[in-house]
Formats: sequence, C-alpha cells, structure tokens
Amino acid sequence: MVSCRGCQAELVLTFLDLGMSPIANNLVLPKDVDKPDAFYPLHVMTCTECALVQIPEVNKREELFRADYVYFSSYSTTWLEHSQSYAKQMLDLLQLSSGDLVIEVASNDGYLLQYFNQVGVSVMGIEPSAGVAKVAIEKNIPTVIDFFGTDLAKTLALSTKPRLLIGNNVLAHVPNIHDFIQGFAILLADDGLITFEFPHLINLIKSNQFDTIYHEHYSYLSVTALIPIFGTYGLQVVKVHRIPTHGGSVRIFVAKSDSFWKIDESVEEVLLEETELDPRKQKIMQMVQEKTIQVKTNLLRELESCKERGIRVAAYGAAAKGNTLLNYSGVTSDLIEYVVDLNPHKQGNFLPGSRIPIVGIDQFTMNPPDVLLVLPWNLANEIKK
Repeated sequence: MVSCRGCQAELVLTFLDLGMSPIANNLVLPKDVDKPDAFYPLHVMTCTECALVQIPEVNKREELFRADYVYFSSYSTTWLEHSQSYAKQMLDLLQLSSGDLVIEVASNDGYLLQYFNQVGVSVMGIEPSAGVAKVAIEKNIPTVIDFFGTDLAKTLALSTKPRLLIGNNVLAHVPNIHDFIQGFAILLADDGLITFEFPHLINLIKSNQFDTIYHEHYSYLSVTALIPIFGTYGLQVVKVHRIPTHGGSVRIFVAKSDSFWKIDESVEEVLLEETELDPRKQKIMQMVQEKTIQVKTNLLRELESCKERGIRVAAYGAAAKGNTLLNYSGVTSDLIEYVVDLNPHKQGNFLPGSRIPIVGIDQFTMNPPDVLLVLPWNLANEIKK
C-alpha cells in the first residue's frame, strides 16, 4: 500500500501517468554517454481524503539533491529580479533591521539572501547541495550545508529564531512534508512570518503544465491540501498572493496560530477557486490526461515534419521541465540537434534519456538552427531578450 504523505490515507487515484523517466536534473557526463540511464515511474496520484497531488517516493532526496546538483538560481535574470522585489516587500512589511535574522531553507547559491545581506540584515542559508552552497558562501552568505527538518530546527532554535523564515520553491521537493513543516514551526519566532512560494496546482490543471512533473517534485501543491498539515503544528495560512513565476505560483504567508497575524480574505478566495478545480473530480483528471496526450502527439508530429523537410531544430534551456516533455514524448537527438544553456555547469554534458548534447551560446551563434524550441517556457520573455 502507498500512503499519502499528507494524511496517510491509501493512494488509489491516478492523476496522471507519464510512464518511466530518468531523473530530470541528473545530466549525463561525456564519459557516461554510452551507459544506460536509470528510469523510474513518473506516476502522479491524488489523495481522495486531503486532495494532495503527489508522486510516491521512488527516489531518496540524497539521490536528487547531490553535491553536484546543477541548478543555480542566479543564472536567471528574471528570477533575480523577482527575488529582489520580494526582499524589498518583506523588508517593508516586517520593518527588518540589522538586529533581525532572515533564514532561507533551500537557499541555493544565495540568489535571494544577498538582497537582505546588502542592507545589513543578518542572514543564514540552509542548502543540502554542497556545490551551490559553496557559491553562496563565496558571496558572504553564511550557509549550513544540510537537509532541513525537525532535528536541524531544534539545534538552530537553541541560539536564534528568525522573524522571517523563507521556503520559496522548496515545499514540493520534500518527501517528508510533516517533518519539514514541523521544523519551520519549531524555528520561527513567536511574532515571525513564514513565506512559501510554489507553483499552484490549479495552473498545472488549467494550462496543462504537465512538464513541471518530475522526480524532484514529490508534491503538486494547493492551499487546500496544506492547511491541515500546517494546523497540526500550530501554524495557519494568513494571506495568499498570486505571483507569475513558474507559469503561475502562489506565495503563502504562514504564522503561528496564536500570533497577532490575522487571516485575510485572500485565503478564502483561493480555497473557493481550488474547489472548482478539485483534482479528485473525474472530469478534471480526464481533461489533464487528454491534453497531455495531445501535446505529445502534436510535438512529435511537428518535429518529424521538420526533419522530413530538412528544417534543423535545436532547443533552448536544459531545464528539468524540458526533460519531462522530451522523455515523455520520446524525443531524442535525431529530432533535436542540441540544446543551448547559459549555465557552464551544464554545458558539455547531455540530457538524460534523450541524449541531446548541451552547448553554450557560442555554438548557437555560430551554428544557428532554423527552429528553436524553448523548453523553460516560463522564462520565454527573458530568452527573447
């Protein structure tokens, strides 16, 4: 029996089955290009009790977020602009000063905390992947290299409790969501605030964003599914902001239930919208499944047509979502010549499964294709510039 990570009910309802897929961010080194990839099920299920959409834990977090993890947030100017704007909003909202502490869980390369650090607010990052954490430390962002949970929270809480605790774009990456959220409750100051940002499930449903499904994302989140988990640890959602990142996300503000923070009307508004697109409804699941098959069919038809007509196709962005799309669709290097990416840590390697080579912008400039397929569509405007 497979149990829901939110409420422990038995999982029996399929939301979307994308078959077998390699780990999206485990790029293939040149020396390993002839070795077979390990493929794992990408079978998304919905809990009939709490409505949490999730994939069963087939990969341990240590396999996914290794020391050589290749995602560096600072390579996206769009993401840096978003982070700087967020920092300004939170500095104003909480009136943070040099005597306050801001902690970010999954702080990556310091892309966000640098903006608090620049104005004299004390910061601390927590990041399990040593490679990206090292970059943050070089930016003078103090960083604990470890996975976050109750054990680490208890240790840190002995010496300090932050007024702002950040978990942006990490909640979906957590296999033990209870241990993770309980850790936030332990570490947060009594009058403090937590923000979580995550791609909103209803946008996955409405816009058929099935390529955001990959093994690093254990859960596909709604406020509906999270509220009971927060409540278990004395936390409550007090506000919800809709933000454009990742094709449509939400930023939720979470505080201790007995704090002065009050729940505003934005919470009820988003809960009503989620009710209309409840992933447990048969018509919703059928719509997602049919649209996903159609995207696969159309992409293959277009790429095969380009090949027959001698039209050269390349891709832009060696993103995890691109690997989901390509592997689900069965696309390989015979249909796409190469993928260009600005991240030097990715260049020279190959996409898992499809074996499409990753090159730098120089090769793209010297050998431009006739057609460019943008894989990280959420950054399309940045790429066009």
